[in-house]
Amino acid sequence: MATRREVAQLESRMSPDDYRKLQSLFDSCGSPRALSRAEFVSGALALVGHGSEEDYCFLFDKEGVIDWPGLCYFLLLQLSEKAKRRSQRGNVPRWRPPRSLPSPHRDPIQKVVYVQSWGLYLSVSRGGTVGMWDRDLKHLSLVRTLSLHNSTVRPKHLWVTGLVLLHNLDKVAVSFTSKELCFYDMSSKPDFNCKYKIQGLKFTPWCLDYWADPSLPDQAVLTVGDIGGQVSALCFTSAQISLFESRWVRADSSGGASDLILWDELVRGRHRCCYVVSHQAHQPAWVRRVSYVGSLEAFLSCCTSPSSSLVVAWRNDSSGLRLTTFYTKRGVWDLDYHQQLKLIATAGMDHQVLLWNPYVTSEPAGVLCGHDGPVTAVCFMQNKQQLLSCSKDEVLCLWDLSSQQCLQRLTEVFPKTPEDAQALLFLHEEKHLLLLCFHCHLLQLQTHTETERRTTSHQSSVTCVLYNSLFRQVVSGDSSSCVICWLPDTGQKVTQFHRCHGNTPISTMALDWTQTRLFTASADGEVKVWDFNGRCLHRMNAAQGRHVHITQVLPLRRSVLVFGWMPCIFRLQSFTQTVVEPSEWRGGVQHGGEVVCAAFQTPQTLVTGSCNGEITVWNNSTEKVLRRLQINTGPNGGKSNVFILHINLPFLHFYIIFIYVLGGADLVWCGGSGTVTFWNTAHSCVLGQFTAHSSDLGPVVMTVSPCGVYLVTADKEGTVKTWDIQNYCLSATQRVTNEPPELLRTSRPHLDHVTHLEACLHGERLLLLSASLDSSVALSYLPGELIGYFGQVKLQYTLTFWQGIKNMSCPPRIKSDQNFLKEFNSCPMHFLNLNLKELKK
Repeated sequence: MATRREVAQLESRMSPDDYRKLQSLFDSCGSPRALSRAEFVSGALALVGHGSEEDYCFLFDKEGVIDWPGLCYFLLLQLSEKAKRRSQRGNVPRWRPPRSLPSPHRDPIQKVVYVQSWGLYLSVSRGGTVGMWDRDLKHLSLVRTLSLHNSTVRPKHLWVTGLVLLHNLDKVAVSFTSKELCFYDMSSKPDFNCKYKIQGLKFTPWCLDYWADPSLPDQAVLTVGDIGGQVSALCFTSAQISLFESRWVRADSSGGASDLILWDELVRGRHRCCYVVSHQAHQPAWVRRVSYVGSLEAFLSCCTSPSSSLVVAWRNDSSGLRLTTFYTKRGVWDLDYHQQLKLIATAGMDHQVLLWNPYVTSEPAGVLCGHDGPVTAVCFMQNKQQLLSCSKDEVLCLWDLSSQQCLQRLTEVFPKTPEDAQALLFLHEEKHLLLLCFHCHLLQLQTHTETERRTTSHQSSVTCVLYNSLFRQVVSGDSSSCVICWLPDTGQKVTQFHRCHGNTPISTMALDWTQTRLFTASADGEVKVWDFNGRCLHRMNAAQGRHVHITQVLPLRRSVLVFGWMPCIFRLQSFTQTVVEPSEWRGGVQHGGEVVCAAFQTPQTLVTGSCNGEITVWNNSTEKVLRRLQINTGPNGGKSNVFILHINLPFLHFYIIFIYVLGGADLVWCGGSGTVTFWNTAHSCVLGQFTAHSSDLGPVVMTVSPCGVYLVTADKEGTVKTWDIQNYCLSATQRVTNEPPELLRTSRPHLDHVTHLEACLHGERLLLLSASLDSSVALSYLPGELIGYFGQVKLQYTLTFWQGIKNMSCPPRIKSDQNFLKEFNSCPMHFLNLNLKELKK
């Protein structure tokens, strides 16, 4: 049989015509035939005309004879394996050289967390030392060090066993060997003040976990695993209001300022806002790791006892908890759960990493073999089908879950540590950062930014993206003059138009008011009108033979406006010929620079902006200038709701959007310095101005949602920001506000300059489309998280889309199970490799 290396060499030299010649070799007077090895080799050499006998012997993969289907099957099999290996190699991160951080700890590090509200990383050691770390472009730097205080024990006897971040409460919970659980307030950044202290636990708490319901933040679960094999959960019902009831809170008798809560009173249910759920998961063994999985409604715990290595406790309102026990040879040291794949990974003392289906206890779903020592830490890469594992002999492995193969093995890069040191992994996927803790040492691993891989929607940079509400499709154009239509529900490509303007990049696109015609423009000064079958209906000679960069096309009901070097108008009666000539623009040249953006408000108001910062208001019917906007203030006005009238933004230095407010701001303008300005055009005054992005990043792009609630801006680093403007600048005042509107979300869906943004209403969902120079088109919720990229694998895209609905990341209208099932049933089931019962869980 042919080796992979040689097949690849032969395949790279053969063209489609060569394969057609090979196919004719198996045709005998119109009937298919099979060939022996000698017949195949001699015939292939004679027909193809190049290659050696040895090359074609490699294609003969079996003894006896071969036919054309057999040869095709062999080639497809080899090429698919080759593509799979290439894909796996492409997903392997390229790490920067490891960097040992100057650690402030003298004791073993127990936990590392990331505090998003601060933008800092926290590390805590057994002695209670907390290190605060800030991240610059490449490395972590120590900002501050402080010590945790517990008035019950002396500092030299203090022993921290676990720490967990209560991310929605600005608190951390810390467990101590004094059988106490302390809650420290983080709202005052300089110090951690102990707010609550729970005493009287039966066993020493050893590990902690915290979960909060993303749709109901008051519902939260703090899980505690102790050295007696018991797993206890503090279930809070009004977490954001109060964790415990004040009437059952006592003063700290040891002299501390914290409020004291007795564990027995929590167990007896005296605190109505908090109740305890406990179960004896392991006996007799220390609980090494606990986790509560909200999607499963189950508690996960592990220990080093073979008889109860992994225990899943399922919550059941009627009968309490139902325990499922998994057995291994030598026990489990650590565990992790993958939300999308629904897999549990366990770090085995028998040098293996096991993958478990939580519903199947008989045998693991996968076995990852490759470590030479006990595995002490595992961590899923949630955005990929990959897993990190670290063993006691200081070897880090990266696994591909689909093939269960080791993609990468890192060794001899870690610092020398005591033999009994246990590894601790902390992965921050969004920052491509991995921290490894060995005893008191901290090691930083980070991937090269140039190797970040995202799905590419086009072969070249995407310059514009639109939403067609009639066909419910997304339309994108790129710098290679290619237009692609996509289905937003699946990310699937529908149609593609090649070389729309030859080799000239598409600079901007627009849809007419009927949504049945597409306008594309380029730097050659020509605008083309297309139907959605890929047929060019008209060619608009906007620049009259000159090469002019067209910045925007603005279709109206009776005319089409084209902007670039000056306004150019094409009237509806002119579209009777293939080549359409422009009509005379009676307004003349009113800008001192190139007109780069425009917006239209019914019935007849047109606003244009030039590259030198001039804004001109026109009467579109008479084509006369009404006013020029100057920076000044105007009289007070009334208050009304905001809604969008027109959006169409090119990728250039200035952007303009018409909104409508009676007496308030009705125009949004964005310049090249990252500043957004809100204008009242009736009074020619500025009402608000704020810096959305750093001026060092140059020009930004923006859009407004159809409901007028959200303003979205993006910069050249791929960062997208969503602002709440529904109550911003609703009335004209004498004072210009410099306070920005509320920033709802900041994300980075792209790796390069965002060229175009488009907000749209798809069905009943408010979505955001973003195009970038990194050749991708992204789809996101407004104002929520990223859904996916057009052109990525269909199954992965659809799972991501509907997983977002399941996690309540979509608009708040989907709240009940009935609504969720209705939305789920409307999705294309042939793209979902899940059953309804499993997804509902």
